[in-house]
Amino acid sequence: MTSPDARWRPTAALGRALVTAAVAVAAALLFGDPSLVVIAVPFVALSTLGLLHRPTRVPTCQARLDHVALHEGQGTTSRLSVTDADDAEYLTRSHGRPPYVAVRPQRGQVGALLAGPDGPAPTIELSPRRWGRRYLGDEKVALVTPWAGYRFGPVSLAGQQLRVLPTTAAYDSRADAPQPVGLVGAHRSQRPGGGTELAGIRPFMAGDRLRRVNWRVSLRTGDLHVVSTRAEEDTGVLLVVDALADHGASGGVDGTPSSLDLSVRAASAIAEHHVRSGDRVALRVVGRGRELVGFGTGARHLRRLQHTLAGLRVGDVAEADAGVLQLGVTAGTVVVVLSPMLAESIGAVAATLTRRGVPVLVVDTLPPDVRPALVTETDPEVAALAWRMRSLERAAVLRRLASLGCPVVAWRGPGTIDDVLRRLARRAGQPRVVAR
Repeated sequence: MTSPDARWRPTAALGRALVTAAVAVAAALLFGDPSLVVIAVPFVALSTLGLLHRPTRVPTCQARLDHVALHEGQGTTSRLSVTDADDAEYLTRSHGRPPYVAVRPQRGQVGALLAGPDGPAPTIELSPRRWGRRYLGDEKVALVTPWAGYRFGPVSLAGQQLRVLPTTAAYDSRADAPQPVGLVGAHRSQRPGGGTELAGIRPFMAGDRLRRVNWRVSLRTGDLHVVSTRAEEDTGVLLVVDALADHGASGGVDGTPSSLDLSVRAASAIAEHHVRSGDRVALRVVGRGRELVGFGTGARHLRRLQHTLAGLRVGDVAEADAGVLQLGVTAGTVVVVLSPMLAESIGAVAATLTRRGVPVLVVDTLPPDVRPALVTETDPEVAALAWRMRSLERAAVLRRLASLGCPVVAWRGPGTIDDVLRRLARRAGQPRVVAR
């Protein structure tokens, strides 16, 4: 909204024209030189036209966005509505240039003649380049009357908030879930049921449906035989996102990703795939905000997951420092941990769940070329040595997880975890010894 103390003011051009006209006329009268009157005529005309268009109404400006939630890389338009602007002829807008937001025009400045009191004002196109809550910055608007006699503003309009959802990369997996236990879904179960996956042909038993009778086998053997199928069930998928720190510099949706960029985008892609497959998906964020979304299905639940991912807050938490993360995992849940694996608590919880027999998959989201951020007083050689030691500790943690049977894969987009899920599904059907 427009500031209440904004008002019309004479422009510097009108002031110069009045002063020049007055000086020229006074000099012509004083020195008796008619040529000075000729010089003063254009300035007198401009001053008169500017004063004749003296404004009488105070305009009101309000900016709005066509969309309040977008995915990375999508665009929206900032539109300006102006009322009581009958006295104005020209309007200019100057928009802020916030980080990770592309603006068109590039400098964020645009101006145009008003096409009447109800005509459209010039628009500014915005495109967020990174997920999160984006503050679009303040905007300044100015109006000018005909012949540039009076100017309104520039007035400041408060910046608007835009929620940017992580991009949903093309991701599809044909791998079965390791331990489906739900009622309905797209995953083949280990037990028989009324699905579509062929399990075999067996003799007829009381309670079997007649439509499942295999007449060819029955006529050949002389006894009734029916087709048995496997049940189709859903599974619970818990996504654990490490937001304790963000390693690397983010270049937006078109640039080099940071560790948190990879984690958030991978979590969004995996969640979208499993929700569309009918699975129950939950989200747990290990970070300052401690965001938690319970198990659910459907498009509304997917949008809730994406909105939660878009509002992550990076920072340490006390439970992570203590190394005790309680996830509350139950049977039939697949845990997908998305982390750069630089926090000791994340490795500890993955190892604990693996020992309990819970299917755990660790997605390594540390960029391969990441480097530590240097403080001004830090010696580059000391920082490089410290980062190398931390990398060695991280490699040791990954080796211990692999020895426990917890697979660790680096996120590379579509098909990243297909092979791992197939191996977990085969392992789920084998007898195993679980530590108590």
